[in-house]
Amino acid sequence: MGKPFLIVNPRSANGATGKHFDTISALVRQNVGEHDHAFTERPFHACELARKAIEGGSELVIAVGGDGTINETVNGFFGPLTPGATPKAINPNAALAILPRGTGGDFRRTVGLDGNLQKSAARLKNAPRPLDVGLAEFETEDGKIDARCFVNVAGSGVGAEIVKIVNDSSKVLGGRLTFMVGSLRGLMGWSDVSLRASLDGGPFEELTITSYSVGNGRYFGGGMMVAPEAKLDDGMFHVTIWTGFTLVDFVVKSAGLYDGSHVKFKGTRTASARTLRLEPGSKSNGRKARVELDGELVGRVPVTYTALPGAIRLVG
Repeated sequence: MGKPFLIVNPRSANGATGKHFDTISALVRQNVGEHDHAFTERPFHACELARKAIEGGSELVIAVGGDGTINETVNGFFGPLTPGATPKAINPNAALAILPRGTGGDFRRTVGLDGNLQKSAARLKNAPRPLDVGLAEFETEDGKIDARCFVNVAGSGVGAEIVKIVNDSSKVLGGRLTFMVGSLRGLMGWSDVSLRASLDGGPFEELTITSYSVGNGRYFGGGMMVAPEAKLDDGMFHVTIWTGFTLVDFVVKSAGLYDGSHVKFKGTRTASARTLRLEPGSKSNGRKARVELDGELVGRVPVTYTALPGAIRLVG
């Protein structure tokens, strides 16, 4: 079995990860022994590094960064994805672990990590457990069909617009404030978008939505508990649909977004499903909602989501 392999985003935590990597490396060595590592250099590089590490025999791949780094690393647990085909894990015994260093920190909240490096590193010694993975097959901006995995939350609507704003912004304010400011900006002038949705192959329903979130994990947007019932190992997506949600609602009801009580608000619906299909609605007038996965913009509807129960393993 190969050594544990660290995939490190040196730009995470506003560059502190790269500057203080020696400390991170020492904590890993203290808990799981000698390891190999590589720094990410470009978009989706973490996927390439994870795939190469697993093919080389590593059975513990540790993502050191934020939700984007985790997402890319998860994709590297599988061979190249082909739309219409079920992803196949390179090595079913390989496990993912995380040392959270990003802005949003949403996946680590579901896992139960608080961002403390020492505590996170100590959990690298835990036994692996099953981790569900979501598969999204979507339309790219140039009209092609592509596929990508996610482990936390996927979404369309204003959330995807907020992701674009946040990813184009400085993260100096930290995760929660950055996403709050991005949410305010995204909701200014927002108008709900027309979608049609089918759950588990059922009939399509016409919807006009502010946000359509598909949760494997519970949190998005820097700590908003969008899917309070979501579990990482139940084989299900937990869907939250917001309709008619305005800037005023965000300001007045923001506490409910962070503690999960928003599911009781007027204009909020929830559902569970193993597969979902979203398409432009009858009133879309050519407007196609964007699709984001784990805080990364990837394309637009139409999109199909498929839950892959226990597709990989998680340590921590």
